[in-house]
Amino acid sequence: MAKARLTFADIGVSVTVPAGTRIIEVSEKVGSGIAYGCRESDCGTCLTTVESGMEHLSEKSPYEIATLAGHNVPANVRLACQTLVLGDAVIRPYGG
Repeated sequence: MAKARLTFADIGVSVTVPAGTRIIEVSEKVGSGIAYGCRESDCGTCLTTVESGMEHLSEKSPYEIATLAGHNVPANVRLACQTLVLGDAVIRPYGG
């Protein structure tokens, strides 16, 4: 099974995860400062800045695109509840 290295810049922690893991699944376990609400792409609470590795994350779903548009965020911001890690990436909570 393919692996990916996900780094949480806000707490300085890197973990190796199976490719296809949602960011939300890992961030809770490592204690990152990414906050959560609905976990279904509706609320936008889990806005996450991608510092590097955007090309190693899943494509945005139409639901995620709509939620991000409603929050008027930069192109390097994703929803942790919707984003699958497919390769190495560095992230942090949006605004953090």
